[in-house]
Amino acid sequence: MTDEIDIPTEPRAAVDALATHLTATADRPVPPATNRWLGEAEAVARDATSDDLDTQTRQKRVRQVATLLESADETDDVIADRHIEAAIECCRVVLANE
Repeated sequence: MTDEIDIPTEPRAAVDALATHLTATADRPVPPATNRWLGEAEAVARDATSDDLDTQTRQKRVRQVATLLESADETDDVIADRHIEAAIECCRVVLANE
């Protein structure tokens, strides 16, 4: 990853980026307890990318992801942390447009 992470400003693109960032944490060496939170957040984020969701449901899924990320413990992995920070910013973009 580069030093700068581009966060989409358009909510739909931010949802896609959210899922991508969380998917990227799956192969990182993070503690099992943290990995469970991240795995659940990833699954919900991937669900939020479904084309057949209405905006309200998509935002509900993104709120769930934000809550799961808040519950996750430290990763002890710089790259995973950067992806999580980017995912949190993506959540903010989506939820700011509620």
